[in-house]
Amino acid sequence: MEDNNFFTKLEKAVRESCQIENTLFEKFDVKRGLRNSDGTGVLVGLTNIGDVVGYEKEDGKVVAIPGKLFYRGIDIEDITMGFQKENRHGFYETVYLLLTGHLPTKDELMEFSEHMASLRSLPDDFVKDMILSMKGKDVLNILARSVLGLYTLDDKPDNISLDNMIKQSLNIIAKFPTIVAYSYQALRHLYKGKTLSIRHPQPNLSPSENFLYLIKGESKGYSKLEADLLDLMLVLHAEHGGGNNSTFTMRVTSSSETDIYSAVTSAIGSLKGPLHGGANVRVLEMMENMKINVKDWTSEEEVKEYLLKILNKKANDFSGKIYGIGHAVYTISDPRAAILKAKARELAIEKGRLEEFELYSLVERITPEVFRVFKGEKSTKVVCINIDFYSGFVYTCLDISKELYTPLFAIARVSGWCAHRIEELTFSAKRIIRPAFKNVYGRKEYTPINKR
Repeated sequence: MEDNNFFTKLEKAVRESCQIENTLFEKFDVKRGLRNSDGTGVLVGLTNIGDVVGYEKEDGKVVAIPGKLFYRGIDIEDITMGFQKENRHGFYETVYLLLTGHLPTKDELMEFSEHMASLRSLPDDFVKDMILSMKGKDVLNILARSVLGLYTLDDKPDNISLDNMIKQSLNIIAKFPTIVAYSYQALRHLYKGKTLSIRHPQPNLSPSENFLYLIKGESKGYSKLEADLLDLMLVLHAEHGGGNNSTFTMRVTSSSETDIYSAVTSAIGSLKGPLHGGANVRVLEMMENMKINVKDWTSEEEVKEYLLKILNKKANDFSGKIYGIGHAVYTISDPRAAILKAKARELAIEKGRLEEFELYSLVERITPEVFRVFKGEKSTKVVCINIDFYSGFVYTCLDISKELYTPLFAIARVSGWCAHRIEELTFSAKRIIRPAFKNVYGRKEYTPINKR
């Protein structure tokens, strides 16, 4: 039986030992969260991979501009438009681009896709011992331990030569969807009483089609538009510069020259945090609450009134946050959200949910004005929706469970993580990442135990 008094005293002491006055951060010019006072990120590294653009600096001031995202210098709008025009899926093409720095030719893409498809399967014993036998209530947690388990299947797990890192990266990227799908099936079976369905990956399907097959099977099936939307989501989430929390975690961990399985697991741990990977679930819950409490979904005034209630901590979860709005870099617009929105509307029409989609669109349009009213006329803060705003809605249209939202993020982003790891351990100026922390606790004398 726990001694409540013991833990109360311990908690009080620990809490007091953690207190640091806010004025000290200003005094020593500490960049909390690695953010400058103007909200921009502290420059801590260089990369050739992704570029996230949301503002410019003019005369030392931050100027908001429409958001842009580049993969290896190519605009994400051009990438998505390219494969959509040709009526094909683009995730493996995107993985190839992120790893190599150039777009594959038709033959290169075919060879690459075939190789990736050949790596999707997991050994039967691994599935039984690592996923099915060990219980887990969170798919990301099962994914993390399974990635660590892959270390035992690797003949050269600690080898950081370039060729070995490439082989390891492709193997992990290819196996992620299978691990996630099996983890979800195990969770459904153990905790929701559903039939356990472990299907073999299909090498003839695209990554998005294969994942939908693994979680739904042929009997329930999926439409072409559903597979297209999931592929688009994977492409849009694949990379987002070196500064996002999970990718930076990947680079910090990799800089110690640890094995790829430990590094990827650390990135998964970062993504699992609700401040990084779980925003789309919160958007969905907020919108479900709004649908109940707003009678006329087409009324700007009624929606505005409800959004103001949220900001005043009088509605939804009383946090004062409108989820899916605002971003650390993007100001006027998130290019990923704009690309996703166009396709999401098609899906909403197919699913008979256009009225609900229009409510999302209305919230997107009027929220910046609501923020101005809430913050006051002097406020210069510019806000826009981010990709999380529509992604939860898309997943519900795809009939994908909430337990899979952030794991799907991981399936996409692991390609960017691996590209950043390879860059971190390959470029000539590599060095273990070790920033400084200033101790402000002060000095004390050691007191013998009988005098304390």
